[in-house]
Amino acid sequence: MTVQEAREKAAACFAAAGIVITDAEKQAIEVADFGLGDLERSGLELVTYINTERVCAKEMVLFPHQTCPEHRHPPVDGMPGKEETFRCRWGEVYLYVAGEPVASPAVHPPKGVYTVFHEVHLLPGDQYTIYPDTLHWFQAGPDGAVVSEFSTKSRDDSDIFSDPAVVR
Repeated sequence: MTVQEAREKAAACFAAAGIVITDAEKQAIEVADFGLGDLERSGLELVTYINTERVCAKEMVLFPHQTCPEHRHPPVDGMPGKEETFRCRWGEVYLYVAGEPVASPAVHPPKGVYTVFHEVHLLPGDQYTIYPDTLHWFQAGPDGAVVSEFSTKSRDDSDIFSDPAVVR
């Protein structure tokens, strides 16, 4: 899948979720494959509305069974890491964080390094807050998902991924 095809597919997902984005935002949808070269399994598509010193708001699309690899948001320059709240808007997403592992995970990550398996299942209207420096990863269900993220400042280049093969 090309970057442009991924953008078009993501824009269709936003529309299905009732989320209106501008033509300029459609053309600027960020397509992240995390350097793994397997966008259909590992990656996500996103639009960032705002990212200031205090707040960040994003819309994310995950294609069916697409996974954002395990990572955490560490402290940076004496500031705590990013705190983020995910709110499922459309589809379903399985979020995995530290805690009691689920006996039988609903989804399975693609090849890579995954160490946390406490499962949080989010359906439209459900939300979950991830605190700074918390390991987490997430995967869309069979129809994909649209997730809104509300957070403190996003510093993507400071994220620490469990898999050394990941490049952000």
